[in-house]
Amino acid sequence: MRISSTQYHTTMNTALQKASSRLEDILQKMASGQKYSLPSEHPVTTVRMSRLYREEAALDQYRENIGALQNRLTQNEVYLTSMTNDMLSARDLLVWAADGANTSEDVAAMAGSLRPLLDSLFYVANTTDAEGRYLFSGTLVGAPTITYDSAAAVGARYSFTGNTELQQVAVGPGVTQPANTTLPEIAGLLNDLDRALTTLQIPGVDVDDPATRAEIVGALDTLDVVIESIGGRIAGLGGAQNILATMETGHANVSLANKQAALTLGQLDYADAAVKLNGFSTAVQATQKAYAEVSKLSLFNAL
Repeated sequence: MRISSTQYHTTMNTALQKASSRLEDILQKMASGQKYSLPSEHPVTTVRMSRLYREEAALDQYRENIGALQNRLTQNEVYLTSMTNDMLSARDLLVWAADGANTSEDVAAMAGSLRPLLDSLFYVANTTDAEGRYLFSGTLVGAPTITYDSAAAVGARYSFTGNTELQQVAVGPGVTQPANTTLPEIAGLLNDLDRALTTLQIPGVDVDDPATRAEIVGALDTLDVVIESIGGRIAGLGGAQNILATMETGHANVSLANKQAALTLGQLDYADAAVKLNGFSTAVQATQKAYAEVSKLSLFNAL
């Protein structure tokens, strides 16, 4: 059977292209470290790896959320602790002021010390973050937590203008954690302290007067309730941070397992690749040499 030169050259070129293509493919895989260049090489493994990458992306987002949330909760805890300290100082002053042995001048001096504490509570309750959002206004982050109306009557100047809705943050599959704390009771406390402060600032006030004592006792009772309430919130923040730390550890472990699985499924076996590379290189060289030698042949050589 005769083979034309065109047919021969076409056949040899096709063989060289296939051998070169296999060689190029193995070189690309060795450069990237990936076992498969195309999904069609192993569809099942490709699907499994896609799921791992998707889960890894979700874990990365959860871990970012946890990091930001931990910072927010720590910040809230610091501010609430500051408020608690101010309330304890205000309580000490009111207890001291209620002592009937104090003169009216002493009581006026105590009232003067009470005013900065009241103002501090008001300003801390209206704390904003770097973007100007109020921390304790619930989901109404653009509205002040507590509003002060100087034209209102004493005991009604402060009002809660936020809401008690919680800002939920996803920290795991189907798991959310509130990022904020609300302070609806602070307005009532500020009004009671403002009322007691105004009474104590009256020249010659008599702390043994039943009306005056009622103002002081009422403010003390409100302080005790709010101090206990804020203390519970601080404890809750600590517990939430412990839970988040545990979840972060869990996510990190799952992420590590996913990465190891992805490596097992998709990482190239360099030893096997080296053997294939050597074989493909030999095949290309042999084909080229055979092509070169056969190309030298001629029908005249047989004469």
